[in-house]
Amino acid sequence: MNNDQMMKDILLSTKTIASVGLSSNTEKESYWIVSYLKDHGYHIIPVNPAATEILGEKAYPDLGSVPERIDVVQVFRRPEDVPPVVDDAIKVGAKVVWMQEGIVNEEAAQKARDAGLQVVMDACMRATHRRLIGERMMRI
Repeated sequence: MNNDQMMKDILLSTKTIASVGLSSNTEKESYWIVSYLKDHGYHIIPVNPAATEILGEKAYPDLGSVPERIDVVQVFRRPEDVPPVVDDAIKVGAKVVWMQEGIVNEEAAQKARDAGLQVVMDACMRATHRRLIGERMMRI
């Protein structure tokens, strides 16, 4: 179960978010969620093998290709596609796996927790930021 204080602490301490499954399609919700986060000062790393750039940031085909430290792995994939993302998040040393609203995979979440990562499931990062931190806190 998600804990507001834990999620607030994650949002306040996070600098770099790798967004797995982020769409380059401006019609998709993932695009607008991540755009909001970028506008609020987070460094965004798109992870999408079908894109070279999203929101002005270089896109990578997978987490293992990202050359920098990742704080949060944000997941925009179907629940059944989460386990390999969690495996990669563990390999690259991420601190948090954040599964967006509608995404729940208990087995993958437990694997991440067992490896020392914090886990948020079924929560929109943008909505959570707005609710717990608010629009007023610009990190830029």
